[in-house]
Amino acid sequence: MRYGQLRWLWLTAAAIATDQLIKAALVSRFQLFERMPLVPPVLEITRLHNRGAAFSFLDDAGGWQKYLFLSLAVAVSTGIAVWLQQLNSVVRRIVPSGLALVAGGALGNAIDRVHYGYVVDFIHVHWYDSWWFPAFNVADAAITVGAALLIMDAVLDSRYPHPRA
Repeated sequence: MRYGQLRWLWLTAAAIATDQLIKAALVSRFQLFERMPLVPPVLEITRLHNRGAAFSFLDDAGGWQKYLFLSLAVAVSTGIAVWLQQLNSVVRRIVPSGLALVAGGALGNAIDRVHYGYVVDFIHVHWYDSWWFPAFNVADAAITVGAALLIMDAVLDSRYPHPRA
């Protein structure tokens, strides 16, 4: 059996574990909408629930979106595992680490959807009371960092000439 870059799944597991441990601690200590300033006036912990996707997209869609986002998370993570398996061992570390982080973030939020019926968000960045970025969590950060690594690899890869087939 070909294992390719499946060894990077440790990073997927680490992202899931970190996300779930922090969310479990938060849910046990904070009520919905409870806030705790960390770095006033720019950063606080706020327990929020998101039934939708990024930026609360489809948050009020009536419940069917839970199954859509669960299906997408499983499909994307399965696709990433297959992709990692197919990567040869000389590929730069950026691609498998980015893929592993995206899968970890997707699965971390999927676990929330199964366990709670929504995703627990809690990192709230703002500027005083005049500007608020939508709340997010460790899983969302893993997806974002993973996607940034994949984009960075694509940019770096475009700088090198490729042999013509």
